[in-house]
Amino acid sequence: MEAEKTERVLSCIQPTGELHIGNYFGAVKNWVELQDRYECFYGVVDLHAMTMPYNVGELKDNTLQMAIDLLACGIDPEKSILFIQSLVPQHTELAWIFNCITAYGELARMTQFKDKSLQIEAGKKSVKGNCVSAGLFTYPVMQAADILIYRAKYVPVGRDQEQHLELSRAIAERFNRQFGEYFVPPQPLFTEIPKLMSIFDPTKKMSKSLGAKHYIGLFEGIDSISKKLRAAPTDTGETWTEGIMSPGVENLFNLLKAATADSTIYTALLKDYNSGSLKYSRLKDATTDALAALTARFISRRNDLLKDKQGLEKQLQLMSAKAREAAGKTLYYVRELVGLPQIHS
Repeated sequence: MEAEKTERVLSCIQPTGELHIGNYFGAVKNWVELQDRYECFYGVVDLHAMTMPYNVGELKDNTLQMAIDLLACGIDPEKSILFIQSLVPQHTELAWIFNCITAYGELARMTQFKDKSLQIEAGKKSVKGNCVSAGLFTYPVMQAADILIYRAKYVPVGRDQEQHLELSRAIAERFNRQFGEYFVPPQPLFTEIPKLMSIFDPTKKMSKSLGAKHYIGLFEGIDSISKKLRAAPTDTGETWTEGIMSPGVENLFNLLKAATADSTIYTALLKDYNSGSLKYSRLKDATTDALAALTARFISRRNDLLKDKQGLEKQLQLMSAKAREAAGKTLYYVRELVGLPQIHS
């Protein structure tokens, strides 16, 4: 009999289109593994996607597609709750309460607000009606509500995301001081994340914003993967020196290591590299094969899920209803503590 999972984990992702292997190895793979050890709540945060200029027609489709892709990657409805943020209105209610106890200065210091504001003002997001919205400014408060509403003990994060988790902790502690002890400040759950860089420019982090040639999609076929890796830079003309690996070669080795469970090929190719006998075509072929085998599994799972799209949407509604139930319990106590009346049906 499986032991009861008493510690809760919460993590969310925006529905910004196609997942790439950087997303998978940086977050989703870890989510799948955490399911066996914790009670996991995973959210597709479509409300957050509205803080940047977006295409209305794509938002709903991207949200459903992201949920399907996560299920194809191994998120298991028997082990976890995968919810759609906008189907759990308690998130926005708690975010408003938190907005009322969060200092303006705390939000003004958030680096992502500064970075994304510059993107909008520079016209990089060409959607009619662009503006730096109040939602973009306050979305870290909604992020805190996403976490705290499920009373999660742990949040898996990268080191670059720790600032927003610190805000969540600060809001929880401030709420407790003002209204009474209720929220447990969440703890970061740091994991070892492979450093995967752009396929075309290995000096930059893999990102869809750089363009299609810079990343490998999680549901990309072997022909496309092979074409991209054949064009990937290796050494840039300098003489090979033992122990000094160029960014392009290092990125290919990192991709190979991340994508294969069998380290035999990786070890053999690394040995050849260190001896100065490695042909980079062999490294690219091995990396292509490893990535193609990985994406083929995900493609197969997604195709199976899409055979019953209506049933899949119903399942997401049911999981979101479970999330609403958990969130509703939190809001019941929060309303009592802050002096708001209870809702009676």
